[in-house]
Amino acid sequence: MPDVVFAIPGDLATRTGGYAYDRRLLELLPAHGLAVRHLRLPGSFPFASVADLSESYYRLRTTPPDAVLLIDGLAYGALTDLVLKDVDRTMVALVHHPLALETGLNDRQQRALRHSETAALARAARVIVTSPTTAAILASDYGVAPERIAVAEPGTDRAPIARGSVSGGAMLAVGAVSPRKGYGVLVEALAALRDLDWSLVIVGSLERAPEEAARLADAVREHGLSERIRLAGELDEAALAAAWDEADLFVAPSLFEGYGMVLGEAMARGLPIVCTTGGAASATAPDDAALKVTPGDAPALAAALRRVLGDAALRRRMAEASRLAGERLPRWDDTARIVADALRLAKAEAAR
Repeated sequence: MPDVVFAIPGDLATRTGGYAYDRRLLELLPAHGLAVRHLRLPGSFPFASVADLSESYYRLRTTPPDAVLLIDGLAYGALTDLVLKDVDRTMVALVHHPLALETGLNDRQQRALRHSETAALARAARVIVTSPTTAAILASDYGVAPERIAVAEPGTDRAPIARGSVSGGAMLAVGAVSPRKGYGVLVEALAALRDLDWSLVIVGSLERAPEEAARLADAVREHGLSERIRLAGELDEAALAAAWDEADLFVAPSLFEGYGMVLGEAMARGLPIVCTTGGAASATAPDDAALKVTPGDAPALAAALRRVLGDAALRRRMAEASRLAGERLPRWDDTARIVADALRLAKAEAAR
């Protein structure tokens, strides 16, 4: 009999930070004394059809009654009150970042997601978030009592220090192509740096938001940067490790991040970082390891990149600060311990 049923929408093997976080919890929670069963929900969330909502209701209702339901926020925040009100289980929400803050939503979608997530979070016994920034947003904007929130920052695996390139101008960005990732802003910024010696590899799915991926490819061509910017798509572990090793600088132009797991990976490899202040990204990367700019500001991003690309001594100082910061980051066992404690507390409170 499981202690916890972890409900996750879609394909668990999807290569995003959120799914990576979920996979590590499934792997490590048993070492912290919890038997965990994975429950797959339909993959259409957060914009699930009526049929998928009905199927989710059935799957959640047929879980063992004594098990805590841990539900990934991609689905939890979009489950309507009609679904949740009759799910008689102890529910814990895992919120990577609020759904309504996803870039590219129209006003109606934002309002609907804000309403459904606020109502859903009110029903959760506990809420687990991946950063203090997200915790503050849920407390101030969603009415979640701070004492009900547990912050379990993503762990970071130890990794070899990147060797870099001969030129010193090899840049890497990692993350599925979507409007929130801000890659279009990055291309605009790089168009102003033609006089410098640089290259960029963007690693991440081109299928999650195909219209955005097409716009990005068009922008690269229109700016005449096809020889310098490569949209690599998803890479297997060996190819991704090689991309990390060949990089001199990590770039994260995201408009918003609930944490920014790739920033932790960049620090584990001792890479200097240029990122935005969107969401939790500013807090994830320390100031001595990263130059930070306002999200969506292409001229500011261009200026930061010019500064780092043009100053080898600065890159070395930032790289050392990044390496030291990477050594201080939490490990995945730390993350699993915090989550396990929150789940046990929710179960104990329900029993009382």
